[in-house]
Amino acid sequence: MHSTNLLLEEPIRMASILEPSKASFFPAMTKIVGTLGPKSRSVDTISACLKAGMSVARFDFSWGDAAYHQETLETLKLAIKSTKKLCAVMLDTVGPELQVVNKSETPISLEENGTVVLTPHQGQEASSSVLPINFDGLAKALTPGATIFVGQYLFTGSETTSVWLEVSEVKGDDVVCIIKNTATLAGSLFTLHCSQIHIDLPTLSDDDKDVIKKWGAPNKIDFLSLSYTRHAEDVRQAREYLSKLGDLSQTQIFAKIENVEGLNHFDEILAEADGIILSRGNLGIDLPPEKVFLFQKSALHKCNMAGKPAVVTRVVDSMTDNLRPTRAEATDVANAVLDGSDAILLGAETLRGLYPVETISTVGRICAEAEKVFNQDLYYKRTVKYVGEPMTHLESIASSAVRAAIKVKASVIICFTSSGRAARLIAKYRPSMPVLSVVIPRLKTNQLRWSFTGAFEARQSLIVRGLFPMLADPRHPAESTSATNESVLKVALDHGKASGVIKSHDRVVVCQKVGDSSVVKIIELDD
Repeated sequence: MHSTNLLLEEPIRMASILEPSKASFFPAMTKIVGTLGPKSRSVDTISACLKAGMSVARFDFSWGDAAYHQETLETLKLAIKSTKKLCAVMLDTVGPELQVVNKSETPISLEENGTVVLTPHQGQEASSSVLPINFDGLAKALTPGATIFVGQYLFTGSETTSVWLEVSEVKGDDVVCIIKNTATLAGSLFTLHCSQIHIDLPTLSDDDKDVIKKWGAPNKIDFLSLSYTRHAEDVRQAREYLSKLGDLSQTQIFAKIENVEGLNHFDEILAEADGIILSRGNLGIDLPPEKVFLFQKSALHKCNMAGKPAVVTRVVDSMTDNLRPTRAEATDVANAVLDGSDAILLGAETLRGLYPVETISTVGRICAEAEKVFNQDLYYKRTVKYVGEPMTHLESIASSAVRAAIKVKASVIICFTSSGRAARLIAKYRPSMPVLSVVIPRLKTNQLRWSFTGAFEARQSLIVRGLFPMLADPRHPAESTSATNESVLKVALDHGKASGVIKSHDRVVVCQKVGDSSVVKIIELDD
């Protein structure tokens, strides 16, 4: 375990805790991923979500068809246009998810100590005695005594719509289970999770590939959330598939760690993926409760040191039905920030929750407060020590830019980048000030047509803590004469001034390439 990232070196005046926080253009450095669905797909609601701080919109294909999600995406585009807020798109695959389909949507009552049969015969109607599932190999994978969880899709954990089962016996393809708690399964779709059991299904199914090809490719998705990632090979296979789809060769893959199998192969998965999503809902079932915090802290530390974005899920479950989070949830969000999370992912809270906008706003405010007491000095020293010497050229420049910004108390770091890598490396050192990533488009060709890169790189920084992108004019190359660089810098400074991040007499650290050299410079603004 590593020492805390909480900074409370001086005795804090308790009354100061009650002082209202100052308004800021950036609600928080920590990003928020919102899942769009029935309660969050109107232009007004999505616009409000963007203004509240959502920077990545997640489309979960475990439910709803491509046409439904396309309609929501078109609405998102309208909201982006009206709010002038950039937002990235994440496609979440179904993966080897086991589901119980309740076609009639009639509530199913299950009584403690009773029995229920899980069957692969999906023609049967779901009832209190039989639950049809979408996998015919379950009987082969389970033995008596195994634990199974069945809950409403995107369950929050606080509902009475989830049930624990214990396998009593296996009869052919059917699994007979003892019901451990009284519950009512309400809704049309339930997920089924077998604790610490290997499910022999591909991580990227044929249905997933079809969705990626027919929906993901035309919409040029920024992120692919690879559900139930269990091995590094899962990520390699997904990347190979994306590379065949032209525009998706730049799409970043976020490995979703949802079970013990993924946990056991975490290091090699991290090395292969572009980022990690800690799916604490399913992990909380697979792991003993007392081990969940330990995995979170260890996994986030590994992601931070690798410079790869880490996303934490399932933080304010109760806000699905309530306007305020519980005390434990509010503390949990803050601890995720102090542990090093780049982004908080909201699922049921925004998809079917009653208060999607208020949830994003509340989470953003908690993140902003936690960031104020984040021990940046300790974190910086630890990261530099971990990276070791000799540093790579780019790593050296990035760490120097952050150190300079801290020493001169700069209000912002401006980084000129084409690939986004330099800006992400700066963000890796968690500077206490925002990093304005000025993405310079590059001209490329596929022999048939010319096009500019840059939009992908800009949107993909929307999931990185502290990184705020701005797409520059393509007529100004990233590596150029001082004259053209100065004109782009002026645009970036004007953007910073307009947003209230930069004021007169502020100091700004600029990281850019001039010819073959990388330069870190400090500028002080006039009136």
